Amino acid sequence: LTSFIMGPCGLVYCLGSNTGIGKSTALELAKRGGRVILACRNKDKGEAAAFDIRKLTFSCLVLQESGNNQVVFMQLDLANLKSVCSFAETFLNTEPRLDILVNNAGVIGPGCTEDGFGLAFGVNHLGHFLLTNLLLERLRQCGPSRVLTVSALLHCFGNIDFHLLASQKDVVPSQSTWHNFQGYCNSKLCNVLFTRELANRLEGTEVTCYTLHPGKCLHLLLLL
Repeated sequence: LTSFIMGPCGLVYCLGSNTGIGKSTALELAKRGGRVILACRNKDKGEAAAFDIRKLTFSCLVLQESGNNQVVFMQLDLANLKSVCSFAETFLNTEPRLDILVNNAGVIGPGCTEDGFGLAFGVNHLGHFLLTNLLLERLRQCGPSRVLTVSALLHCFGNIDFHLLASQKDVVPSQSTWHNFQGYCNSKLCNVLFTRELANRLEGTEVTCYTLHPGKCLHLLLLL
C-alpha cells in the first residue's frame, strides 16, 4: 500500500476504525504518511482512537521530529442510510482526494437498521455498498486507487435467499442465535460478491477492488 498513501496528497478512509483490526490498519497507514479519516458511529470512541493514533504515530517518528497529525474522525452510522448519504456529501465537499477506501465495519447480532433491514445485512453490506458507490467517482478521479472490503472466511457458509430478502428486508428468516450467526455469514458473502462485481465493472480503470479474510484474531465480535 505504500505507493498509495505516502506523501501529503494520499488519503485513506477507514470505516469501523476505533478498535481492533480497523484501528490497527489506520495506525499502520498513518505511519506511512497518509491523511487518514476514521469513520465511526460513536463520536467519543472515534475521537479517542484518532488521538491515540496521532500519539502513537508521533512516538514512532519522534527521531525524525515529525508525527502525523492528519488523522481525523468523521461520524458515520452505517445502520442509517441517511447518515451514509449525509457523510458522503460532507466528505465530497471537504476532501479533495480519496486514494484508498477500507470497508471494515462489522456487526453480528439481532436487531434492525434505521431503514428496517436486518442489522448484519444492513451494516456489513448495504452501508458499505451505498457509501462505496457514492464515493466511486472521487476514487476514479484520484486513480490509481483501491477499495478494500474486509470479509471473513465464514462467507463460505453464507447463502443469499433473494425471495426472503424481498419480503423481509433481511437474509435470514428470524433473529435466533443461529440465524444471527447465519446472517453474519451471509453478509460476508455479500461483501465478496459485491467486490467481485465491482471489480468486473471497473476493469480497465485505475480503481482496483479487493476483499479479504483478515486471519485469526481476538475481535470484539467474539466477546459479545
